[in-house]
Order: sequence, then structure tokens, then C-alpha cells
Amino acid sequence: MPEFRRQNIRLPTEAYRGQRRYLLTLCFYKRRRFGADPRIARWLADGIRKHSTACEFLVHAYSVMPDHVHIFAEGASAESNMVKFAEAFKQQTAVEFARRHGGELWQFKYYDHVLRRADSFDRVAWYVWMNPVRAGLCRAPADYPFSGAMTPGMQKLFRGSSAVEWLPPWKAKAKIERKK
Repeated sequence: MPEFRRQNIRLPTEAYRGQRRYLLTLCFYKRRRFGADPRIARWLADGIRKHSTACEFLVHAYSVMPDHVHIFAEGASAESNMVKFAEAFKQQTAVEFARRHGGELWQFKYYDHVLRRADSFDRVAWYVWMNPVRAGLCRAPADYPFSGAMTPGMQKLFRGSSAVEWLPPWKAKAKIERKK
């Protein structure tokens, strides 16, 4: 029987260091709806804040959805390391979740997208904030209690502006192909 090998979906290590911007998607184990529990969702949002500070990241937008979490973050220093941030957050929350509730919290891998300078800052944030609206969980992003921003300028944008559409490149490509 052939040996099973997981495919490495990561870019070279240097792509995850420094003052770059990232869109992360972390899915709950077997897409279970752990984020639908308000206590767990608040606890995860607090964990994002704690780990982003410890790992020198600015969290411009986040959303704890019922079956996954989105984080739009930017390295705050040359030493910022997105892989360490994501893995430290996942590991600490997984250990605590197992202790409190038993079972696994996260899927093995997570999805990341290193944003280009051309990617519109506010549009990426609105993509994250509009996730609960698209899922039918609320009518407006500010109505969803488990989304927000952890940087002052983005907190103001979240509360005071209207959404501007943006699609990650892989979704935009799929949308174009569906129209053909």
C-alpha cells in the first residue's frame, strides 16, 4: 500500500515574515459549529487579540463564524511571523478547548492568502465583515457580535462605512468561470 503524504500548501518561509498582510481562514474540526456558541466565539475573539499582540500582528478585521474563523492581519514588525501567530493561536485554543470540552477544535491545516499591495485594504476587511451577512446571520456587519477590528482606524471603518465588495482571487476566478 502506498504511503500517504500530506501536500505542503505553504509558501516559502520568508513569505510569512515581516510587515505583510494576510487573510487567514481557520476551520473547525469537521466544520462543526463551535463558533455558534457565544461563549466559545467570544473566547476565540479574545484569543485572537492575545496572540496577535504577543506575535506582533495588527488584526484589521476578524469574524468568528459558526464553522470557521476569518482573520485579516498585518505584521507589525520585521520579526512578525504569520505561521507562528496562526499556529500559536490554534495550539493554545485547541489545548484549552480539549481540557474544557473534550475533543478537537481545529482542522489540521488552515488557509492563508498573502495579500498583494494592490489588494484594497478596506475591501479585504469588508469581505471578512460581510461574511456573517452573506451567511444570513445578521442584516448588517455591526449587528454580528463576533466580528470586528482590533486597530483603531479599522474599528472606525467597521462602525461608520458601508461595505465595498472584494473577492479573494480564487473566488473571483470561480465566479468568472461560472459566468462562461
